Amino acid sequence: MNSGKQVRMGRLFAPDGKMLIAALDHGVAGLSPLAWLEKPEKLISVLTDAGADAFILAPGLAEAFAGSIHGKGLVLRVDCGPTALTGNWQESHPAVSVEDAMRLGADAVIAMGIVGTAGESRSLQALAQLAQRCQEWGMPLMAEMLPGGFAASECPLEQIKIAARLGAELGADIIKIRYSGSSESFRAVTESCFRPVVVLGGSAQDPLQLASATRDAISAGARGAAVGRNIWQAKDPAKVASSLAEAVHG
Repeated sequence: MNSGKQVRMGRLFAPDGKMLIAALDHGVAGLSPLAWLEKPEKLISVLTDAGADAFILAPGLAEAFAGSIHGKGLVLRVDCGPTALTGNWQESHPAVSVEDAMRLGADAVIAMGIVGTAGESRSLQALAQLAQRCQEWGMPLMAEMLPGGFAASECPLEQIKIAARLGAELGADIIKIRYSGSSESFRAVTESCFRPVVVLGGSAQDPLQLASATRDAISAGARGAAVGRNIWQAKDPAKVASSLAEAVHG
């Protein structure tokens, strides 16, 4: 890993080598209602105090609220295209340059990688090309690997393993991926992937169950969690984020 990536990765992970990421990039996907995301500056402040180590933001949010994330990691969402109005998530591809991400002060960029469904080839080719540009600029790449596509409700363990490994093989520095459902099975994912793995929050869950699953993922070798809707759609985002921070950092 080149020095630029080492420096930026060091700003994302806490001293214990783990991180809780608050994913606040859902506005660019046209999701509604936005709940706490309607007031991003206040939400970022609340989650910073609650223990979030980093934030995933779309370029517009990063530009508008740069001062609010001072001292925390910034992961910039660089792919876009479809929205919830069409649901054609397989058409999402990188559109923001690595150079612009650097201008915005990003510590990493994030883009999706679709595996095992329509759009796979184009998506993975775009991800590989983005990885090469990130390598040139010393910018860490977080690959949000989606076995079965964005809307898949169920996914076999083998597909999760394959998707995580594919992201690393294509040049990503961090892999964001769904939890397999048990600590024992997820260990097979982390052990077959030579890059840090963070689990995504996914669809609505009971906060206690989410914290428990996050704790189990960490015990299986995950290096963190990236949670969005389960935080910003919650009645008390600070309470959810605090419980997740405890689950990640122990």
